[in-house]
Amino acid sequence: MAGLNEIRSKFLEFFRAEDHEVVASGPLVPNNDPTLLFTNAGMVPFKNVFTGQEKRPYVRAASSQKCVRAGGKHNDLDNVGYTVRHHTFFEMLGNFSFGDYYKAEAIEFAWQLITKEFALPESRLMVTIYEDDDEAHGLWKKISGLSDDKIVRLGAKSNFWQMGDTGPCGPNSEIFYDHGDKIPGGPPGSPDEDGDRFIEIWNLVFMQYEQHEDGSRTGLPKPSIDTGMGLERIAAVLQGTHDNYATDLMRALIVASAEASKSDPDGPHAVSHRVIADHLRSSSFLLADGVMPSNEGRGYVLRRIMRRAMRHAQLVGVAEPLMWRLVPALVRQMGDAYPELRRAEPLVTETLKLEETRFRETLTRGLKLLDEEIEKQQGKGVLPGDVAFKLYDTYGFPLDLTQDALRSRGMSVDQTGFDTAMAKQRQDARAAWSGSGEKATEAVWFELREKNGATEFLGYETETAEGKIVAIIVDGQPVEEITAGTGAAIIANQTPFYAESGGQVGDSGVLFTPAGAEFPVADTAKKLGDMHVHIGTLARGTLKVGDIVEMKVDSALRTATRANHSATHLVHEALRRVLGPHVTQKGSMVGPERLRFDFSHPKPMTADEIAEVETIVNRVIRQNAEVSTRLMTPEQAIEAGALALFGEKYGAEVRVLAMGLDENNDNGIYSVELCGGTHVRRVGDIAIFKIVSEGAVASGIRRIEALTGEGARRYLIEQERIAKEAAGALKISPEDLPARVVSLMEERKRLERELSDVKKKLAMGGGSGGPSLDAPVQEIGGVKLVARKLDGVNPKDLRGLVDDAKKQIGSGVVAFVTVSEDGKGAVATGVTADLTSRFNAVELVKAAAAAMGGAGGGGRPDMAQAGGPDGAKAEAALDAVRAAVGELAGAA
Repeated sequence: MAGLNEIRSKFLEFFRAEDHEVVASGPLVPNNDPTLLFTNAGMVPFKNVFTGQEKRPYVRAASSQKCVRAGGKHNDLDNVGYTVRHHTFFEMLGNFSFGDYYKAEAIEFAWQLITKEFALPESRLMVTIYEDDDEAHGLWKKISGLSDDKIVRLGAKSNFWQMGDTGPCGPNSEIFYDHGDKIPGGPPGSPDEDGDRFIEIWNLVFMQYEQHEDGSRTGLPKPSIDTGMGLERIAAVLQGTHDNYATDLMRALIVASAEASKSDPDGPHAVSHRVIADHLRSSSFLLADGVMPSNEGRGYVLRRIMRRAMRHAQLVGVAEPLMWRLVPALVRQMGDAYPELRRAEPLVTETLKLEETRFRETLTRGLKLLDEEIEKQQGKGVLPGDVAFKLYDTYGFPLDLTQDALRSRGMSVDQTGFDTAMAKQRQDARAAWSGSGEKATEAVWFELREKNGATEFLGYETETAEGKIVAIIVDGQPVEEITAGTGAAIIANQTPFYAESGGQVGDSGVLFTPAGAEFPVADTAKKLGDMHVHIGTLARGTLKVGDIVEMKVDSALRTATRANHSATHLVHEALRRVLGPHVTQKGSMVGPERLRFDFSHPKPMTADEIAEVETIVNRVIRQNAEVSTRLMTPEQAIEAGALALFGEKYGAEVRVLAMGLDENNDNGIYSVELCGGTHVRRVGDIAIFKIVSEGAVASGIRRIEALTGEGARRYLIEQERIAKEAAGALKISPEDLPARVVSLMEERKRLERELSDVKKKLAMGGGSGGPSLDAPVQEIGGVKLVARKLDGVNPKDLRGLVDDAKKQIGSGVVAFVTVSEDGKGAVATGVTADLTSRFNAVELVKAAAAAMGGAGGGGRPDMAQAGGPDGAKAEAALDAVRAAVGELAGAA
């Protein structure tokens, strides 16, 4: 009996041998189709190839595509567990031709695979074709030899496929397997065709036409092929059962659920185990592809799936959270085929455990409150809508759970009353934003948020996607359309662009349409916590609300930003290890060019400390360990050792990033932090880390600026160039440069000292014997005064020269002025000790400074110094001293 993994491999290898490129499954969030909630068919990743918007380096492809149908048009959620074929998650095997082969080859490949490779008996097979497709009828007759009664013609509802209201379309042909008369049901086209006896196992779509808006069709220049075979269905056939849940993979998950809950997999809770097995797959794969549980959009559908499974786990009688304990069983079954599942196992496990724990608390509290409210109704059949809304709004009890709980009691909810209460809450919230200035501006965003919901962020998994424009804002007001040259803010229903938050700058890039519109995104901002706003100016074309746009993040800038952001986590931990556990982050700025990291520390880092931090970070980078992501509550994360970042606002659930390895830590991890930013896949992607500056930004707060990757490489190359250039000028090797610089600095200081001494001697008129006073000594009122302008003297030497002059005159007053190269004046005054009771050097220097346009001056009664901006008035300053001495001497 062939297992699912073997069947998948056999399918892909068959088409690989037929020159098909085996393409890995696309993500469950369709980056190329914003109108789809989830990828729901094998052709979704190739949509733009079929329409000609995208070119691939191959014209034939085969894949096993992950698919989810649990919301919107394709919603099988309510049937899962109760039928043998419905799933929320399934795998679609498919082969594709992009203008290469067509009907004949597609039919030939299909017939060869199912009758030769899979060895299905031809007697059990039949096909359907579009009623007018005589070509397909003839090919089936020729290739398979099926009789006319085994080739059934049906109408467009069953056998004509189209991508949408317009675009590629064409007839299709479905292959059915007859499970035998033991199973109820009739052949396709019969009144009882919906039974389980005749099961469609493969659909071959012949893309032949293009559908136009006026309803007409024209032939495609290159007809193409799109096929889809449900892996679970073909596995059931090959394993001799009509029940998909009896196949080896699904049975393994059902048994795991039964063993974990200590119950019978085929007993009274058989349906619950089937629900749990199916929903475990869809929940885990959605989480692995970046969808997080929330109250809106994709996250809301995921939460519904998870909670449906968790409700069934409770029905089985499990007292503790169950789903997270089944993840290893799923990874064993599917981790080899889908490595992303194995990579995300910690995230999936933690998220399921967190959600189920919180859900059980909500369920217990909500059911108790619901029972109390039902008692108040005294047998009425309808629960008031405002009561249901109170359960939802105040206690977090979802409406659909209220409806399920009431259904078992024969009651229902007043939906109109619930909707009225919901509308009133929104009206009250909107009124709270009314006001002027910034509040009035924010009210615009509130209205848009209420109308369009949150933006689905796809940027953890991809840098390119399609989005549907839901709002355009110009000068703070919503508009329907913009033309080239208009600056605007654009909101789409989903985006790969990261919006500035948590210290990480917003992404830049471009939005464009096939029609030629181009909107360069200069920045991405976040409004009201979860709306991503693309800011820029339309370069060409027109854009209007409702347009589908290609969204492309500037990959080079995002890559550099990711490396810098991840490096902040590594440097944070390194600083704590080098400087001490008192280090905490006080702010950061992470952009593509560099990173800035502020942290608490009372003094400058030494050169050795900086070098040690660099060494630790680069050692972790060289480990090239994978970066893992988990989802937890902030409290659980911090309790588990995660560091919370300064300034970050955390919700009920947070992303926890684990980076690097450290066998000395209990958890074996080097760094664990809460962070919602984008990060490298492996720490080796950072490449290299280099600190370029360290300094103070506030009392007790230090700042590091650093580079990573290409920026660090360029910096080091430039530093090497400078060193070599300097060494070349000195005619030495770069290795000898530090010692030579020290020697030159010492030599310079010696020469500066000698020069200063010579200048002082010259200024004082002295010769080789030392400074001597060679200036006329005046007598004013019987007091000796030396007042002189000294050229070429450094202001800092004035005090020493004044002291020397005081010694030489014995008793008197000294005033020296010098002028610096920038034209500013400096003056120093001195009074010998015997005269300080009559003359104050401070008062004298203030008078001199005032003459040069200065104010103030400082010192002691025997020595003072000051300055003034106008050195050209040096003589006037000396005259001011003379006048002051004369006045004081006369007064005595």
